[in-house]
Amino acid sequence: MRRLFRLVLLVLVLMLVSLVSALTAMRFAIHGREVRTPNLVGLPLPKAEGALTDLGLLLETGDSFYSQSVPEGGVVSQAPAPGTKVRRGWRVRVAVSLGASRAAVPDVVGQSGRAGEINVRRRGLEVGTLAIVHLPGLPPDQVVGESPPPNASGSLMSPKVNLLITAPEEAQALVMPDFTGKSAAEAARAIEQAGLRLANRGSDLDTTQHGTKPPPPQGRVIHQSPAPGQKVTPGTTVILDTQ
Repeated sequence: MRRLFRLVLLVLVLMLVSLVSALTAMRFAIHGREVRTPNLVGLPLPKAEGALTDLGLLLETGDSFYSQSVPEGGVVSQAPAPGTKVRRGWRVRVAVSLGASRAAVPDVVGQSGRAGEINVRRRGLEVGTLAIVHLPGLPPDQVVGESPPPNASGSLMSPKVNLLITAPEEAQALVMPDFTGKSAAEAARAIEQAGLRLANRGSDLDTTQHGTKPPPPQGRVIHQSPAPGQKVTPGTTVILDTQ
């Protein structure tokens, strides 16, 4: 009886050892077929393919993009990411660089500052420095120079275009007349002819901005704002006190 028990125990031990060995072999077999994806970004396509082949992986090309940092024909991105565990035979998909984006520098000399900026951006270029200069005899707010110059060296790789623009026309300053003692109607006419605005006393609302005019003032002017002699620009609101 004891002999039979030992025999059964031996069989069980052998079965357990066989099971553990089988599981270990299976684990090694599975993980032995796994590799980590290499970093392909920046590599030329042939080198990237060679690196994958050495690991038993396959290369699959996807979309192409412009890149300022990766030369044409190089790998811009990859999936799965570098360091990912995959089985041998797995396909690694890569995006390929078209090189740096190229665009001709447009000729915007003679255009307004705003139009020049718009036309530069339409070419896919960035506007760099906007330098304002006072040049008597030239129209205001006009592009008089650009760097790089138009069509410099055929085409450039996404440069910033700097523009030299004449200063915008400044509003002409006026000296505020003295309406004290004058009739309110006469003062109102002078205010309108000077390009100024007449507002109602006691209200912050300039009624001329809303398509209506304040009622005609009556009497004579005893006080005004802004005061006589102050410098004002067209569109300044004038308030009159009358009696």
